[in-house]
Amino acid sequence: MKKKIASARRLFWRGGITAGLAATAGLAVAFGASASASPVTSHHASGPLPTVVLVHGAWANGSSWDGVVQRLQRDGYTVDVPPNPLQGLPYDSAYLADFLHSIAGPIILVGHSYGGAVITNAATGDKQVKALVYVDAFAPDKGQTVGELASAVPGSCVVAADPTTIFNLATYPGAPAGVFDAYVKQSLFPSCFANGLPAAEARVLAATQEPLSTIALGQKSGMPAWKTIPSWAVVGTADRVIPPAEQLAMARHAHARVTEVHAPHLSMISDPGVVTQVILQAARA
Repeated sequence: MKKKIASARRLFWRGGITAGLAATAGLAVAFGASASASPVTSHHASGPLPTVVLVHGAWANGSSWDGVVQRLQRDGYTVDVPPNPLQGLPYDSAYLADFLHSIAGPIILVGHSYGGAVITNAATGDKQVKALVYVDAFAPDKGQTVGELASAVPGSCVVAADPTTIFNLATYPGAPAGVFDAYVKQSLFPSCFANGLPAAEARVLAATQEPLSTIALGQKSGMPAWKTIPSWAVVGTADRVIPPAEQLAMARHAHARVTEVHAPHLSMISDPGVVTQVILQAARA
């Protein structure tokens, strides 16, 4: 077991230690902060309303989108929240790409945290995807890894020299040598991921988190979809998982339109109205 832990430490260190940081990431150009949501209307410029596909990040699950789903459905949108397997960037991206092919018509694709890296790869070359929305998310360029982006700017609460101080590591069937499922320690989850949320809610989120395979940390991203698909970003200025400065750097690089909101890493839970409004901006564009 000591050999396994030592191997895991080396893997986390090489990957940037931030294992998928439920992270999904910044985008570009300060579009104008904005946290107050104006009333939602179902008007769309032309044609049928697009389907909105919401992709959760690491250490989360589909329920993290509940507040956004309710608002979009109330406004007449069809919403899909497929599971993100969290088994590695190539696998997760291929899984999502296959799911997108089952949808008829235009798609607005939204990713949170690590889900941002997944949508960046899954939407490449998919002409149905009309807009990308990054919510506290990674937006990698070709050849970049989630691990290196996670530690690009100091201050992330999921980066440490010894990952076992932050994560519980569990083996899983078929895992390559030295690869584990990483769970954020429940005692750290509220202050790291859910700062500002009610304590009882943060504890539930900690208990129901989905683990990320550590293999995802060092896998290189492919040709990014944001090179050809317009993108938007929500940046939580109180994010302790992916530092806001790193989110903004990725956003600017991706030429995304940015909305900043005073929110933690889980802004779709703390401020679902703001996140919904940004998705609607993308849908109407």
